[in-house]
Amino acid sequence: MSLIVFSWPSIREYGVSFLWSDAWNPVTEQFGAYSVIIGTLVTSILALVIAVPFSLGVALLIDELLPRRIGRILARLIELMAGIPSIVYGIWGLFVLLPWVKSLQLKLMPLSLSWQAKFSALAESGSFWAHFEPLVMFFIKSLPTGSSIFAASIILAIMVIPLISSVMRDVISAIPQVTKEAAFGIGATKWEVTKNVIFPYALPGMMGAIILGFGRALGETMAVTFVIGNVHSLQGLFMPSATISSAIANEFNEALGTLYPAALVETGLILFLITLVVLLISRWILKRYKVGVA
Repeated sequence: MSLIVFSWPSIREYGVSFLWSDAWNPVTEQFGAYSVIIGTLVTSILALVIAVPFSLGVALLIDELLPRRIGRILARLIELMAGIPSIVYGIWGLFVLLPWVKSLQLKLMPLSLSWQAKFSALAESGSFWAHFEPLVMFFIKSLPTGSSIFAASIILAIMVIPLISSVMRDVISAIPQVTKEAAFGIGATKWEVTKNVIFPYALPGMMGAIILGFGRALGETMAVTFVIGNVHSLQGLFMPSATISSAIANEFNEALGTLYPAALVETGLILFLITLVVLLISRWILKRYKVGVA
């Protein structure tokens, strides 16, 4: 309720157009949340694309492949990762990840410029491929500073792997042992049991784990703020951008007047609603399939 009260000046001034306007100019008091909403969603989704295969691999490795004693040690190490403060991840990203991303951008810069020139020429010629120019530019356009959506997604992926893998392990361990033993009894290999028994049985719960990780990634602030660049634009995967939480963390203390802080609070309200829906869906899925979540 307090979020609605404090964001009311912005809601009254901009209405629903706040959601699809990408203007963000404190001087002229023109505000829109489109770029930070999409930046938040793109960063979190890309983090899941990176994190989910690793999380699934870790869960299967611990529960199905490693000896029980070694599996317990690895599980404890993964759980310790979940307890590391996000600012530590942010500092690591600032001093280790960003220089690596910057060096990668510099190596790929000639290729990036070449592709940009090709698609710009196609756009001018009216070719069929010109329709794909905005999408291609999003993936190849680069500013070699390191700060980017890509860097933020890597940080988020590392941070959500412990959560997703932990829930996936709970899902896999909930499969009745007799079911797997029956499959082994008819001559199935380890891979066949994984593919034909574990995956079908655990898939709904795994989807819940993924959505839970998505909710965790949506609200992350400090680590993302260190590496994303904090620019209200969405020009490319390797370009600086901003998420809702990073924008609030960077700008709230300096927000003057009435509309500026109200606009920031309204973005927080939007993030709250998105995260609430995502977490309710994940909890419903996990509860339905009787998976415990801390």
